[in-house]
Formats: sequence, structure tokens, C-alpha cells
Amino acid sequence: MAEAGDTGKDQPADLEPGERETVEKRKSPSARVVHEIIRQEGIDELERPTSSLLWSGAAAGVCMWLSVIAQAALMLKLPASPWSPAIVSLGYSVGFVVVILGRLQLFTESTIVAVLPLATEPSWSSLGRTLRLWALVFAANAAGTLAVALLVPRGGLISPQMLTAVIEVARHATEGPAKEIFLRGIPAGFVLATIAWLLPNAGGQQIWVVTLLTYVIAIAGFSHVVAGSAEAWVLATTGQTSFATAIFGFILPALAGNIIGGSGLFAALAHAQVRSEL
Repeated sequence: MAEAGDTGKDQPADLEPGERETVEKRKSPSARVVHEIIRQEGIDELERPTSSLLWSGAAAGVCMWLSVIAQAALMLKLPASPWSPAIVSLGYSVGFVVVILGRLQLFTESTIVAVLPLATEPSWSSLGRTLRLWALVFAANAAGTLAVALLVPRGGLISPQMLTAVIEVARHATEGPAKEIFLRGIPAGFVLATIAWLLPNAGGQQIWVVTLLTYVIAIAGFSHVVAGSAEAWVLATTGQTSFATAIFGFILPALAGNIIGGSGLFAALAHAQVRSEL
């Protein structure tokens, strides 16, 4: 029962100053704080020079090949069995760990980072800056993955056995009609946006957040446009499919799905939960 003069509000515990400081240090940032952290990161990214975005995006595209190579290497080492794909899928996370923790420009991560400044202060100029960032980063990511796909079959970078495994990984990841690729791209975009939202609260556990959530993308068979572009390009450069099929059958459908999942769903929900507090 409340004492006389009790306002009915929760009263702070009677702690020593040092204990209060410990409480403040161990508190997780609120949703509003996380929103502001990501919004400020988005503003910083939107203001970066074009050359910086292009080089960072191209580097990210090259590094995403580590996901394909790691999966192919695991496929070669493991026996054929029903559980092998679950282990092979662990390799999918490698490129994402390098790109995200290395702060390289990855298109799907940019969906939420670039959209929150636009959602907070919508304007035509903000929309133009967001579209500029998306266009530059996606073009650079695709160029980076294509450059490696042109070298891998001809440059002697990997053994013939490894190349066969790479093609098998790519064929499995990109199979299905364009509509199915589009639908599988929506949850992939949502998961990548979730990673961007979780990292400010991850402390020293960022590598596990990235690994776990990107593993979900792989094991569930979702379609990520940048990792998938590496796979689509290598099928085209080795004659397994045409460049038109790679672009219109996988890359563009996955791109549309990732945008809807990352910007249309997660970014909108993330902003909506704190909109009345801003």
C-alpha cells in the first residue's frame, strides 16, 4: 500500500553514487537512443564523397566473395549427407562479417541507415540524397562482385575442383523463378536491417550478431542481392547461364525484395516505434 504523500510513481532505489553509476553503465540504450545512433550514422554516410562510397562499395563487393569461397571450401571438405548443407551454410557469414565489421558499404545495410534520416525529416532533398547513396553503393557492390567473377574462372585463383564447388553453390543459391527470388529477398532485407539495428547494443558481441543472423539467411534459403550477385555473375561468366538471366532473373528481383524488406518493413517499423517520442 502506498505511503502518505506517495505520488504513485516508481521511486528510485536507495543506492550509493558508485552503484548508481554502475546501473547507468549497464543499462542498454533505449530504442530512441538506438534510432538516433543509426540516424546519425545515416547522415554521415549520406554526406560522404562519391569516390569514397564507390571505393568502399567495390571493396565490399570483392569481400562478399569470401562467403562463396568459404561455402565452396566447406562443401569440398564435407561428405555428402543430409546435414552437410547446415555446415556449409556457416561459410555464408564470412563475407558479411568482414564487410559489416570492416565498415564497408553494403547496399542492404544502407537501406535502414539511409532511410531513418529521410523518415525523420522527409523532404525531396532527403529523398534525393538517399537515392544517390543507394545507387552508388549498389552499383559499386555489383561491380566488385562482377570483377571477381570475371577473374575466378580464368585467373587461376582457385583450383578446378574449387571452381566446380563454387558453381554448385551459386546454382543452389540462385535457383528458382524471378517471383520466388523476389519473395525470398524480402526476409533477407529485413534480417540485414535487423543487424544494423542490433549492432549499437551488441557491445563486444558484434561478430556473433552478424554470424548468427546471416546464417539464418543462408540456412533458410533467402536471397541477398550482393552475395547473390557474386553467385549469379559466376554462373554467367562460366557459361552456366546468360548475363540477362543473371540480371533480370536474380539480381533485380532480389534487389527489389531486399529494399522492401529493409526499408519498407524494418525501417518503417523501427521509426514508427519511436516516432511519438522524437
